[in-house]
Amino acid sequence: MHESNSSEQTHFGFKNVDKTQKASMVAEVFHSVAAKYDVMNDLMSMGIHRLWKRFTIDCSGARAGHTVLDLAGGTGDLTAKFSRIVGSQGKVILADINNAMLKVGRDKLRDKGIVGNVEYVQANAEALPFPDNTFDIITIAFGLRNVTDKDKALASMYRVLKPGGRLLVLEFSKPENELLNKVYDAYSFHLLPKIGQVVANDADSYQYLAESIRMHPDQETLKNMMEQAGFEQTTYHNLTGGIVALHRGYKF
Repeated sequence: MHESNSSEQTHFGFKNVDKTQKASMVAEVFHSVAAKYDVMNDLMSMGIHRLWKRFTIDCSGARAGHTVLDLAGGTGDLTAKFSRIVGSQGKVILADINNAMLKVGRDKLRDKGIVGNVEYVQANAEALPFPDNTFDIITIAFGLRNVTDKDKALASMYRVLKPGGRLLVLEFSKPENELLNKVYDAYSFHLLPKIGQVVANDADSYQYLAESIRMHPDQETLKNMMEQAGFEQTTYHNLTGGIVALHRGYKF
């Protein structure tokens, strides 16, 4: 039983917490995992996250000269690819609410020699610090499920997209097949925290990441949320049996 109080509640994994607390609790998780995030991504997805991200880029319609927002861009995988596509006339902004993640991303991209058309901005997805109609493309990969108010974030993304622009949301979703669902659950809740303990000495953060995946809206729910925010021609592709889905919507 939860005590009733006047503050609004939201999910932090499977726990209920005050809405005001969630952002700082998520920040602690990503502060904790930032340094090992790339290694853990490979382990968590058995390397398949690279294919999911490549598919996202292929569906983005990015071209030379475009302005792209890579939101919750973390360690910069999508930013690196977009930087090459948009070229010197274009621009990519890697935005993340978490300073530790942003720093890891910036260091990694600079080490790769990716400079000139990339900017780094610490930003909250619910209140993006950009003018209306700024971006041709917005991507948010594995970030939306950590946002406290997803509707507010989608509305903010809609506002800063140019008319004709598109949003791509790559996120863990609901496996289509019941057997896959059971196998995935066993992996997420039993194996994943153990891997987190061994590799990053941090089981709790990976327990949260597994729980946050389960609490995220399923494919149809997220599609409806995007439509409520104003997006049109919204579609989704299930990847790896629906373990991940890529949602796409346009602003007209």
